[in-house]
Amino acid sequence: MNDIATLISAALLVIGSIFALIAAIGLLRLPDLYTRMHAASKAGTMGSCLMLIALAIHASDVGTVSRALAGVVFFLLTAPVSAHLLAKAAYSVGYRLHSSSVRDEMSPDS
Repeated sequence: MNDIATLISAALLVIGSIFALIAAIGLLRLPDLYTRMHAASKAGTMGSCLMLIALAIHASDVGTVSRALAGVVFFLLTAPVSAHLLAKAAYSVGYRLHSSSVRDEMSPDS
């Protein structure tokens, strides 16, 4: 049982690290603030949650497991809302979409 838990937590750590790497590449390569924010919030949250779940599986005490799962719930509840509010604030102060963007749903014209 312990070997299976170790393998599952290792696999979750690797997958979470890949998501974190994708978020970092997205931050560096995507063209504008909104797409960068999307990459950081979605892939970053997924990577963080997977790594915390791996910690919860690998840990042997209830305190660590409960804190890790509370961290997962906190990430899932706060990251999308904060990214949305930051994007809305950025749009209202004048950060426009990249020229290759197809649709601007927040424009007063649409």
